[in-house]
Amino acid sequence: MPEVEASGVGARVRRWLAGASPVVFSAWAIVAAFSTYFSMYAYRKPFAVGTFEGSVAVPFGLPEVDYKIALVIAQVLGYCLSKFVGIKVISELTPERRAVGLLGAIGASWAALVLFAVLPAPWAMIGLFLNGIPLGFVWGLTFGFLEGRRTSEALGAGLSASYILASGAVKSVGRWLLDAGVPEPWMPAAVGLLFAPGMLVFVWMLTVMPPPSAEDEASRTKRAPMDAAARRAFFMQYAPGLVPLIALYVLLTAYRDFRDNFAREIWDALGYSGSPEVFALSEVPVAIAVLAVLAALMAIRDNRTALLAVHGVMLSGVLLVGGATALSTMGVLDPAWSMVLVGMGLYMAYVPYGCVLFDRLIAAVGVTANAGFLIYFADAFGYLGSVLLLLYRNFGQANLSWLEFFHGASYATAIICAACFVFSAAWFSRRLARATPAG
Repeated sequence: MPEVEASGVGARVRRWLAGASPVVFSAWAIVAAFSTYFSMYAYRKPFAVGTFEGSVAVPFGLPEVDYKIALVIAQVLGYCLSKFVGIKVISELTPERRAVGLLGAIGASWAALVLFAVLPAPWAMIGLFLNGIPLGFVWGLTFGFLEGRRTSEALGAGLSASYILASGAVKSVGRWLLDAGVPEPWMPAAVGLLFAPGMLVFVWMLTVMPPPSAEDEASRTKRAPMDAAARRAFFMQYAPGLVPLIALYVLLTAYRDFRDNFAREIWDALGYSGSPEVFALSEVPVAIAVLAVLAALMAIRDNRTALLAVHGVMLSGVLLVGGATALSTMGVLDPAWSMVLVGMGLYMAYVPYGCVLFDRLIAAVGVTANAGFLIYFADAFGYLGSVLLLLYRNFGQANLSWLEFFHGASYATAIICAACFVFSAAWFSRRLARATPAG
């Protein structure tokens, strides 16, 4: 889909949005971004609801790998590769090319799902690897329409709610298709086909949004493409605070990805094997709670105060993960409610990376940059951590059940991430206190 023409329906809608109230504009933007990214999950996560039983051989004399773990690793490796490439591509991309990039990524990912369906095991892993590569660009392409606005918290929270809800929803759709008799290898492509018409509409809605106004730029600083020299200079200047944030994001991503990809095994262990709707319904209170917390950050006008407040929200999230897990294992808290509370805590810590944390950080330090670079830099190493966690599960803790491993990962995530959040908050607090106030 090319850039919206100077005349026609798209141009009229763009002019209307430019003159609309902030509430109307935000509602349009949230619906467009939420629905676009929600639909993307129909091409990424449905396969995870399959069992894909068996194991595959690996080189170097290592033990065989569980076939589903191998499939997850294949897709995550593709996704991880795209994040490393995206550090350059997303940070340098011009706004006019975002829509074409979005539709191209979705089309390529669906073609890879068809390849996944026709190739026999274990060669089907190639299909999921190729599927992960284009999908890794979708977040940056979508968020590019939203960043640098006065309402970026609300817009980013709306976008982030999509992946909290979408993963469970598309897995429920996939489970229903399996129960209806769709073959397991073809189920992911079938789910993607169902969401294709909506994706065309939602991407169009993004393209007609006007760019950030002068008031937006005055509030959040101007956002611009960053070349390699600009990216390197920015990172080195703030490395002491950024390194712990990225390090703990690696752990958060690995933990979140494990919970997401093996939700079926975890819920089955809790006694919900006959309830496909649990994947979607359990994430609704999670999304509502996280949305409320992040939207509340809009009330903080000072960007530096907001940056530290975001750190506080994320710290509270990882403490909730550890607390809910402890209460569940002690028998004090119902396991199903523990899963919900762990989800709330996880996403309170994880979601700000993609929508609030880096947007406020750039505004707080007053540098002309874009959040896409930082998001993709963190994501690249985050999904590499996801692969390492899966390999550790298969080769180091294969004797543990899925639920036992999940509990152990919850404790490790809570303890390590809490320490990193405290360190990062302390460093940025000192650094910003020495800087000239930037509003």
